[in-house]
Amino acid sequence: MTRTWTWVTAVAAGAATLGLVLVAVLADLDTAGQAASVVGAVVALAALVVSVLALGGTPAPGRRVRAGRGAVAAGGNITGSALGTDSKVTGPHTPPTPARRTHDDVHASRDAIATGGDITDSALGEGSERQSPRGN
Repeated sequence: MTRTWTWVTAVAAGAATLGLVLVAVLADLDTAGQAASVVGAVVALAALVVSVLALGGTPAPGRRVRAGRGAVAAGGNITGSALGTDSKVTGPHTPPTPARRTHDDVHASRDAIATGGDITDSALGEGSERQSPRGN
């Protein structure tokens, strides 16, 4: 959207410049000077609008996390989790790792597991089990 307005402003400024040159050549310089002040004010306002739009920008598309039927999808890390029917994690709690953004879109299709970060120290899948790292 901002790119479109930038091009529109550039074309309008170019047309105004061409028009002012024609006024200067076909009419007198006083008339061209008065026209230039009006056109300059209008173009300056248009440039201000375009710069405000550019600074505000359009919001970047957010992260999309989608999961199909029976699926698990996480936008970040999965740590110390039991995912799946009859799966379990035993032993001491695993400290979470810092979230690391690796993908903007995460999609797990039917009965799948997907994450946008790391999967560590987890039991994944039907009947899986993660035991204590020390074997307790």
